[in-house]
Amino acid sequence: MNAVSPRLGGWLIAGFVVVLGGAVAAWLLLTPRALSFAGRHTVSLADYKGPSPIGVPPELHSGDVIARGKYLVQAADCKVCHTRVGGEAFAGGRAFETPFGVLYSPNITADRESGIGDWSDADFLRAVHEGIAKSGERLYPAFPYESYTLIADEDVLAIKAYLFSLPVARASVPPNNLRFPFNQRWLMGIWAAFYNPDQRFQPLEDRSPEWNRGAYLVEALGHCGDCHTPRNVAQAPDNRRKFAGAIVTGWRAYNITPDPVSGIGTWSDDELAEYLRSGHAVGHGSAGGPMAEEVAASSSSLTSGDLHAIVTYLRGIPAVATPGLPAVKTEAASDSAKLSRATPDPRGTEIFEGACASCHGWSGASPLTSYATLTGSRAVNDPSAINVAQIVLSGQGTHLSERLVRMPAFGGAYSDTEIAAVANYVTARFGAAPSRLTARDVARLRQFSSP
Repeated sequence: MNAVSPRLGGWLIAGFVVVLGGAVAAWLLLTPRALSFAGRHTVSLADYKGPSPIGVPPELHSGDVIARGKYLVQAADCKVCHTRVGGEAFAGGRAFETPFGVLYSPNITADRESGIGDWSDADFLRAVHEGIAKSGERLYPAFPYESYTLIADEDVLAIKAYLFSLPVARASVPPNNLRFPFNQRWLMGIWAAFYNPDQRFQPLEDRSPEWNRGAYLVEALGHCGDCHTPRNVAQAPDNRRKFAGAIVTGWRAYNITPDPVSGIGTWSDDELAEYLRSGHAVGHGSAGGPMAEEVAASSSSLTSGDLHAIVTYLRGIPAVATPGLPAVKTEAASDSAKLSRATPDPRGTEIFEGACASCHGWSGASPLTSYATLTGSRAVNDPSAINVAQIVLSGQGTHLSERLVRMPAFGGAYSDTEIAAVANYVTARFGAAPSRLTARDVARLRQFSSP
């Protein structure tokens, strides 16, 4: 038998390495689509035998295009991203800190100079579905066009009609500040070729009408995966770990799969719907940061039927465990200030006693309102303590009908060391596992906290 020559053997090894490397790269870069987990039993809207999953709920069918557009704008959460703190609604200018620099949202009012007042229907459809502006400039996927591409044409145009009905705001926004090569917009064309299918939503014939409506609300309008799904190396949602949670603008968006330990598997349907409606569910805590904004501007405006459709859809997502997140501790701590688990910095106890205990209680069950109860909160049971520190820094507002339950911001009152100490105290006393946050960690979080 002839032996393989050393040169040929070298080529074979090199070829194997190239093929293996290509396979690994493909696995890292090419992730499943948002709805791949559900199967391929899709049908066109025209052929779907159930009630249409697109558009507005039945209660609003008789409304004009502007009324329908308003509901869809709320469902799509447009206002939060396109309104800076203290600025005019939809006039843009909100800063988004990314690993590659700072992005600013554009003005989407009908101003012809600084907004989109001279955009045609076709221009608007192309931007929403393909991520390409009227000028031909590629948009960055901080604008979630890879989700919005699922929105039906008629719904996109209803959104445009509503935006064009609003007061015009002449407001220019700062230029983006991204590092090279991420400031090269043409690269977004390559990104979109991988991650934007440019296809509208199609219902699944083997799923219930409520499930299909929930899928449209969650995947198309609500674009929940943009916050709750981890990113791959190309910063696209990694749907192999769909809705398993991620870090977004300095806050942790938690696991919303049915996993009973790190996800929402122990929540009832009514608790989930109430959380989306008011930003609070008894026994599970209150929304903070970006989620509180989403509730106030978006999900609190949805009908009861749509909220329960979202819950139905989330129940059908494959359960995924998030490493490092323990099961939530549900039992209250001792009412005694002296009986607490030790933390490395005693200042945490002192700060909690002086600034926190009167509202939150020494047991974690608030003597004032369930909105201030710490027991059962996922943030308090997160050993990273990211959201606890952010809430201390920025405060916390919770939407409830026309009331706003507000925790004040303490970022200006305490140093990074002190905030780390009280966050660590809170997780140690009321959570399932203590955190080890440092002053340096808090300093990094400050760049994302509200002024």
